[in-house]
Amino acid sequence: MAVVLRSGGHGLDPELFHATVLRRASDLPSLDRDLLLSHAFLSYADALAHGAVPVERRRPGEDLAPEAVDVADVLDAATDSPDPVAVLEALAPATPTYSALRQALQRHGPNAASEQANRTRSRAIEVNLERQRWLPRSLPPDRVWVNVADQRLTFYRDHKPVFTTRVVVGNDAENRQSPEFRALIEGSFFNPPWIVPRDIVVAELLPRIQREPDYLARNNMVMLPNGEVEQRPGPNAGVGFIMLDMPNRFDVYLHDTPAKYLFSRDNRRLSFGCIRVENPRAFAALLMEQTLDEIDEVIGTGVTTRRAVPTPMPVFIVYQTAFADTEGTTQFRPDFYNRDARIWEQLRRRPSGERSSTEA
Repeated sequence: MAVVLRSGGHGLDPELFHATVLRRASDLPSLDRDLLLSHAFLSYADALAHGAVPVERRRPGEDLAPEAVDVADVLDAATDSPDPVAVLEALAPATPTYSALRQALQRHGPNAASEQANRTRSRAIEVNLERQRWLPRSLPPDRVWVNVADQRLTFYRDHKPVFTTRVVVGNDAENRQSPEFRALIEGSFFNPPWIVPRDIVVAELLPRIQREPDYLARNNMVMLPNGEVEQRPGPNAGVGFIMLDMPNRFDVYLHDTPAKYLFSRDNRRLSFGCIRVENPRAFAALLMEQTLDEIDEVIGTGVTTRRAVPTPMPVFIVYQTAFADTEGTTQFRPDFYNRDARIWEQLRRRPSGERSSTEA
């Protein structure tokens, strides 16, 4: 009961787990008390293990989830354990960012001060603790990490950052934002063509073609029978010289770009959802375990070539507006996609019948 009542330390509203009734549990008949405690435990365990916001209540682009945990089995284990609290708390992430955010919440706790800035940061911490709970409990030691909110990519080997670079991410339009998901980088395309999806063709290219009939020819493009447009490989191709093969349902990829000047901007929310990488050659060399000269040799052929990576590499596209940097310091980034408020409201217990502003 005590640990459930302290759920605010994880950025969760204790009322989600019947806090008010739990405080009066000693007044209840034993059967009612047992049912109440069991439900509170199972609900809290599920929130720690999988996140308090279930997948079906998230946005379509919030597509991250940890390994499934049978919380009923956890209840049995806790009942048989000399330290049931430890069994329950072990369901939460043990990442440096989760620990740092929990510590920061005690510095920025909701009751610590009344300033608006402090409340805003507290909410950001609570929201991003929830996002941490959407991640696997054991992150792969070798992984690619793209924090869209930070507009930055980091490559980890054995949990240590070995490469980082700026990226361009999806713009603010609802249907152009970069989603949150996990995939595997299986290979690299060198000198790839750019296949422009039909929705982008309709929204962006057809109006240009009507105004400029030679637009396709000038940009080395051809219209495909299915309504897509293919831009042939070359120095001005939209995906540059390198595109990483990472199959996913969003058709979002990491790739090069000829527009290098974009990386000098603070606001790099300029793509249709894909992630443009500032230093793709160096990144590809690390992934392919090759030298830059070997990468340049393949590019220099001008031929579209796919090479498999030696080991498929997990890639996480996340949106973390509060996180711990490599020094363990809590960093905050603007919520430019306006996703935090919806999550924060779902972490609060509302009176019966009351709707949130996101549901109204």
